[in-house]
Amino acid sequence: MDTQSHPSHFPYQRLIVIGTTGSGKSTLAEQLSKRLELDFIELDALYWLPNWDHIPDNAFRARVDGATRAPRWVVAGNYGKARDIFWPRAEAILWLDYPLWTVFWRLFRRTFLRWWTQELLWGTNYENLWSHFKLWSDESLFHWLFKTYWRHKREYPRQFALPEHSHLAVIHFQTPEETDTWLSNL
Repeated sequence: MDTQSHPSHFPYQRLIVIGTTGSGKSTLAEQLSKRLELDFIELDALYWLPNWDHIPDNAFRARVDGATRAPRWVVAGNYGKARDIFWPRAEAILWLDYPLWTVFWRLFRRTFLRWWTQELLWGTNYENLWSHFKLWSDESLFHWLFKTYWRHKREYPRQFALPEHSHLAVIHFQTPEETDTWLSNL
């Protein structure tokens, strides 16, 4: 974890929580929004339309642009297609970089619970358990996890090293316990 961002001296008002699918981005971002009185921006909510259709890229980018013009916010999400909009505006990134099997089991539990309880997602959608078990399908979150997990581990450090992102404080969590301890001290 980056020591310059110790929770007792947390100076940031525009945050991004990143990590692979199922790592807990939205959960942490929502907790931070309440604790620090920041607007909570969930990129999935800006992206997904009814029946799991997605908004066109230009409209999604416009939504992200509008949402991140506020002075105080926390964004949950990885959408590279809008990174050039909200990363320059952010002050810090919290990276949930957990072991693959930790994320896999968290994703499995979350997906099953959402399906079992018929949790309404972003006002219009529900989990379809069968589509997630089709590991070969792009509709499967587990397919997405295996497709992106290692790519994110390579890509994020490269992104952090770019000159245009040098202003960002990076807070790197490698276990959920480390994140929970940090959050409890905030």
